[in-house]
Amino acid sequence: MGTGQTVPVQDVQPAGRIVLVRGPVVDVAFPAGGLPPLNSVLSVEWDRPEPLLLEVHGHLDTSSVRAIALQATAGLSRGTAARPIAPAIMVPVGENVLGRLLDVTGSVRDDGPALPDDTPRRPIHGHPPALVAETAMTALFESGIKVIDLLAPMAHGGKAAMFGGAGVGKTVLVMELIHAMVEKYQGISVFAGVGERSREGHEMLNDMRASGVLARTALIYGQMNEPPGARWRVPMTALTVAEYFRDRKHQNVLLLMDNIFRFVQAGSEISGLLGRLPSRVGYQPTLASEVAALQERIASVAGASVSSIQAVYVPADDFTDPAVTAISSHMDSSIVLSRALAAEGFYPAVDPLASTSLLLDPLVVGEEHYALAERCRETLARFKDLQDIISLLGVEELGSADRLVVRRARRLQRFLTQPFAVTESFTGTPGRSVTRADTLAGCKAILDGETDDWAESSLYMIGTMEEARQKEATKGGGGISP
Repeated sequence: MGTGQTVPVQDVQPAGRIVLVRGPVVDVAFPAGGLPPLNSVLSVEWDRPEPLLLEVHGHLDTSSVRAIALQATAGLSRGTAARPIAPAIMVPVGENVLGRLLDVTGSVRDDGPALPDDTPRRPIHGHPPALVAETAMTALFESGIKVIDLLAPMAHGGKAAMFGGAGVGKTVLVMELIHAMVEKYQGISVFAGVGERSREGHEMLNDMRASGVLARTALIYGQMNEPPGARWRVPMTALTVAEYFRDRKHQNVLLLMDNIFRFVQAGSEISGLLGRLPSRVGYQPTLASEVAALQERIASVAGASVSSIQAVYVPADDFTDPAVTAISSHMDSSIVLSRALAAEGFYPAVDPLASTSLLLDPLVVGEEHYALAERCRETLARFKDLQDIISLLGVEELGSADRLVVRRARRLQRFLTQPFAVTESFTGTPGRSVTRADTLAGCKAILDGETDDWAESSLYMIGTMEEARQKEATKGGGGISP
């Protein structure tokens, strides 16, 4: 069943009749003894041209089931027949889905031709690889983004998440990482758009077509205008596509998800619709197990890796939110975006003190990188401690050592900004990609005092230290930075 076509089950199970429709929740009654199993798919035989599929989530009694609709149920009436068609949602995988845009059920949504009949299909419900088969990945992935490569390095085969509230730059950062990986990474990419705006999906499709990388990418979308069942299952559809390339083709896969919080949100909606009692802050009682069932499947095995980058919306900028903490516990790299830094004009608005990575270890990145990262954090942390005093009394009231810390921390903050390629059309400034070696060299020069007499603006929104040097020499910094 793993790679075959959809397995029909209507020969052994009779059709049922819809007895209750409550938004996306549909109750279906079957003849006694003929209940379809959990996670099986029912096809509604209604008078609309578009299909309506239901996924079974519970057995109410010996003759009825409660199911969640994967498409809109507007116009559905009681008494309509619903027939079991498969033991699980079966989605197309393999070479034929590359360059295509699919929905949660694997239907083509890019106005292109239908997928060939011989396209293999797999059920979206799977199990993570056995623990003994998983491999630890310590090969660093250079993103070209200075603050990430310095303080929260990512790994090939690892899981990284961008945490941030509304409007602080999560999607832009994910898009820039996609752009960086297109330049350096020649594997397969799978993008899952979970509960995001339709406009963003349209822009993503057009950008990938224009950059020529669509041929190596599968796009799977469950947008915010779709029912919660679609938004809840779309990460599993994308993961099933990625697992096929990992397990069958033994290819490295880059799995991108924007926004994984919407997966949790959809699960919370469904939990309430199914009548479960809410847990902390109104979330579903199964929050931890649902997140784990998804995240534990994102794993690397010998010969092939799945690298994952996920955007995570932080509701009301509350990083103690149960959904945020449940997701962060599965991450190798946690990149935290700060609204305060964004308000000051520091982009990317990555909080250098809150962002962490398991790979920031001298055994992985080397003694020099680790020591330099610690020096940067120490300087920025001291600057943060002094900010209240500076606000009240001014920099002049600080001791000479603290004034030096402030001077270098402000220059370090500006050096860790950089223009992005994906924002060039808005800012007019070409994007910069900086190697890890150049990032380390620039930070070392600042901390060693080489830039103490430079204008702060010379270091703002530039790439390497060489560019800052030229800016300082020609225009004396060119103005005032934030």
